[in-house]
Amino acid sequence: MKKLLPLLAAALLANAAFAQRQEQLLDTGWRFSKTDPGAAMNPAFDDSGWRAVRVPHDWSMDEPFRADLGSGNGYAAGGIAWYRRSFTVDAAQKGRVARITFDGVYERAQVWVNGQYVGGRPFGYSSFQFELTPYLKTDGSPNVLAVRVDHSRQMDSRYFTGSGIYRDARLSFTDALHIAPWGSYVTTPKVSAAKAEVKAEAELINAATTARQFILRAELVAPDGRVVATRESQAQLAAGERRTLAQQLAVDKPQRWSLETPALYTLRQTVLVQGKLVDQTTTPFGIRSFRFDANTGVTLNDQPLKLKGVCLHHDAGSLGAAVPVSVLERRLQQLKDIGVNAIRTSHNPPAPELLDLADRMGFLVQAEAFDEFTPTKNKWIAGWNVGVPGRQGYGEVFADWGVRDVEDMVKRDRNHPSIVMWSVGNEVDYPNDPFSHPVLGAKYRPAAPPASDLVRWGKPLVDAVRRLDPTRPVTAAMASVEMSDAVGFGELFDVAGYNYQEARYAADHAKFPKRVIYGSENRHDYRAWAIVRDTPYISAQFLWTGFDYLGEAGRWPLRAADFGLFDLAGFMKPRGAFRASLWSNKPVVYLAAATASATQIASQSGQGTPLLDQQKRAKVTEHWNWPVGESIVVSAYANTPEVQLWLNGKLVSTQKAADAVEGILSWTLPFEAGELKAVGLKDGRAVAEFKLETAGPAARVELKRVATGKDGVEQIAFFVVDAQGRRVPDAAQKLRFEPVGPVEILGIGNGNLADVDDPRDAEHAVHEGRGLAVLRRTDHNTPARLRVSAPGLSAAELAL
Repeated sequence: MKKLLPLLAAALLANAAFAQRQEQLLDTGWRFSKTDPGAAMNPAFDDSGWRAVRVPHDWSMDEPFRADLGSGNGYAAGGIAWYRRSFTVDAAQKGRVARITFDGVYERAQVWVNGQYVGGRPFGYSSFQFELTPYLKTDGSPNVLAVRVDHSRQMDSRYFTGSGIYRDARLSFTDALHIAPWGSYVTTPKVSAAKAEVKAEAELINAATTARQFILRAELVAPDGRVVATRESQAQLAAGERRTLAQQLAVDKPQRWSLETPALYTLRQTVLVQGKLVDQTTTPFGIRSFRFDANTGVTLNDQPLKLKGVCLHHDAGSLGAAVPVSVLERRLQQLKDIGVNAIRTSHNPPAPELLDLADRMGFLVQAEAFDEFTPTKNKWIAGWNVGVPGRQGYGEVFADWGVRDVEDMVKRDRNHPSIVMWSVGNEVDYPNDPFSHPVLGAKYRPAAPPASDLVRWGKPLVDAVRRLDPTRPVTAAMASVEMSDAVGFGELFDVAGYNYQEARYAADHAKFPKRVIYGSENRHDYRAWAIVRDTPYISAQFLWTGFDYLGEAGRWPLRAADFGLFDLAGFMKPRGAFRASLWSNKPVVYLAAATASATQIASQSGQGTPLLDQQKRAKVTEHWNWPVGESIVVSAYANTPEVQLWLNGKLVSTQKAADAVEGILSWTLPFEAGELKAVGLKDGRAVAEFKLETAGPAARVELKRVATGKDGVEQIAFFVVDAQGRRVPDAAQKLRFEPVGPVEILGIGNGNLADVDDPRDAEHAVHEGRGLAVLRRTDHNTPARLRVSAPGLSAAELAL
């Protein structure tokens, strides 16, 4: 059992402490069983034999990947499981309002407290809460929380979902008179360098049996902690009444939120009854203005901007869907370092922590709700586009839950300054999956659901978004603009997302001169970016994807998709460096190589530029270990005016930026072991350098701490290197991981899409000579370390 501790000193319990809002993270103390006992909701049920777990928890990563499971979900297990947790509540909480909040449970969650059913939520990506007040015991005896999670329909998604309580859960207590969950809403109707108008709204609830008079105080706290504006309003709520109050404030010379300086203010809203504080919330927000224009694209704070975006799924390699905030932060920093400034949360509401990070780090976000309306889309089981697909999914409950889920997404996230678009769907108009229309010509399927249903299902979503947040445009990522336009679906949106339809930009801009067009999902090739860069009315590109992701996989044992700029373990791929050469403001030079024969085959197959490793193109790699005398094509990705290529101290040649073909400089030369170096020049001066060295035989293991989080999570990169410390690019042996002290393995993985080993096992292979271990300290006061070894190699050890 775990007792809910008050936030203030015990001496104040009778006064202020229990008058204020309290919240406790329910991360520990859970018992878990991958079974479905019919009586598990009963308080007296014996769960002593269940496993102790900590949430967030993804049980899909606890079980082996299996060939008989669906490829869409990464061959990961689903099933039905239960979570149970006991806690006690102080008598002083009696008469207050108690709520349980879940940020994400995949999926079909059902919640009981003390044997009483309090509610459920089918959509695995929605945050939701239930009031527990009538069911709690405040006499010091245990309360039992039980959660049933039903992911027995394992192939219900086109991509990996995870299973379980994979995001945070919290228990909160408030006074009967309080600000509703997600009830604070702050907007900035007018913003300039001289002054900003701020509108603060609070949805208040009086759960008392009598009317309550009160004062609502709104304070704006600047990034430096100063209170820069205050407004108070007197009001009264009748018993059981729920009402929204609005207050107007102003800030002189505001610090505007931008990508370079993401300044965050705080709205502090306080409810006072007879001078006594009974509730208070704090809401971070940004003061900024943005505008989408059909002819000039997007501006942020009146400055023109191109959105250099990536799409992100919610998993993180070996961790599955239960991703610590420090792992999210490292990934976003890696993206920012190569010039990415925008994120599309494909294709579902993200973890709240990702949006908090985007606010703080300076990203723009397209927040997306769904991957399908109803009926469901195809779900590939035996490999992407292989065999007969399944048809389970969110579409089975969309008609009942779609509007509610999009409403909750908007209410939860509308205060984030990073969000600049709401997307109600991804490729819901994919031809014949499921909707069809005669405009498809020979591909039209008369028996399929009519494309006009796109408007039937889409319009209520758009209306709900605009009702709850009229300050941001609504969009959808359209796969068939032609079919969508034939039924008026495209006309529902303020801005129109085009997936892989760059060829339509010019004609549609002429045909629909008031339409704001942007690339909502795009390939990595140079030409797709050049269109955005050179076309004023195209404001954005969102690459598919920022990181490799689990699911949407090929045939077994491939369990992941390789479209990312970074691999599953977070190592930058050559295409990530190529993107940096196009998007980064810092000097960039990078080398990758492939055999001339492979490059020729890829070019002759009509795959376009072969050196980006996009889909089935030539495999380019970041190493200099090839057969002696083999003809090698060396590619340089650079944004400097000139690039020198050196081999073993001899200048091969110097090329200018104008020599690049689709953004790439290349040389063909016979392999010679040693050092290959590229030097980027500006005005004749070296401003960037990158080198590849021929590695010798594997000699030892090397460990490198790449991130340490306040959440106790450490990310340790591991390498197999030669005697001089050079990574051995073809190393693939298994290493043994031995944590010593209070530390647990959260996940061990690498960039190999076909790595189906247990990510929590003490033995794991390297891929291309490297991998990533994610560990969590369970006690910061006791020393801990990690030792990694392998037969024939010198071991490595690192203090945590």
